[in-house]
Amino acid sequence: MSSKQIAANRQNARKSTGPKTARGRAASKMNALKHGILSDQVIVRGRNIKESSRDYIALHQRFRDDLNPVGVLEELLVDQIVTTHWRLRRALRAESGEIALSVDEGEWKRVQLPHPQLQWAQWTLMGDPIPTMHESVLGNQVIEGLLGKVRNSVEQEGELTEAAIQKFIQAFGGEPNTLTQELEEFRVKLQENTEGLEGAALLEKNKNRALAFLDRKLSSFSWWKKKCEEREEKAEEARQAAAVLPSMETLEKILRYETKLERHMNRAMALLERLQRMRQGEAVPAPMSVVVAERA
Repeated sequence: MSSKQIAANRQNARKSTGPKTARGRAASKMNALKHGILSDQVIVRGRNIKESSRDYIALHQRFRDDLNPVGVLEELLVDQIVTTHWRLRRALRAESGEIALSVDEGEWKRVQLPHPQLQWAQWTLMGDPIPTMHESVLGNQVIEGLLGKVRNSVEQEGELTEAAIQKFIQAFGGEPNTLTQELEEFRVKLQENTEGLEGAALLEKNKNRALAFLDRKLSSFSWWKKKCEEREEKAEEARQAAAVLPSMETLEKILRYETKLERHMNRAMALLERLQRMRQGEAVPAPMSVVVAERA
């Protein structure tokens, strides 16, 4: 190209800088609808997911204001850039949705309590379920409830009775366990009157000793329940942290999708830049094309 042709192209380019008046800019705001030929195809309008046409038009206008396309071909390239960016945002939302779904579903499954009868069956089949129950929040809660009933019996009867201990045993299918054995041993010990007390004095002393013994047990199980809650809470946090990454299959699908879109966007931006430089009168060399052929 001669120097006169370059100068003429540059002079013509200065005349094509878009609307300058407020009225012209206001009219150009609807260009995204006029020239966004892919708008209807890229916006999802489903039953449960409805993407915003207003947001898309606003995004299109921001790109137009920044890239300032002139002519149908440049408008088409800007439209491709906008739709690609819109789809990339959708890929990010898909990734966020996959993570939220993975974390929430895992947490929901873990918080579901087992069926009471099934849980009782599992405990009673252990022979002595107390050590196992000791290691969970639910187990400690159940023991607290049973011990609370024994304590209420002492308050009402005035002593730790064999009947109250038998009710505890029957709750576990009639098989004694370490805790019921401890209660029975303590009941027998209460019958030893080493101080020679009689009547009401002996009953009052034994009642107070039984209540103190049960309160210590209840306090112990309450402490273990708190420790189990802390441990289970930390374990749940760790499980949720591990679930933040989507499955490998899902992650690879999203990454392939993003890579394809980014390649498409880069190609459109490079071509748009080339066209705009040519329109402004620059001598732009032909694009270099590389063809890779496989060997026979």
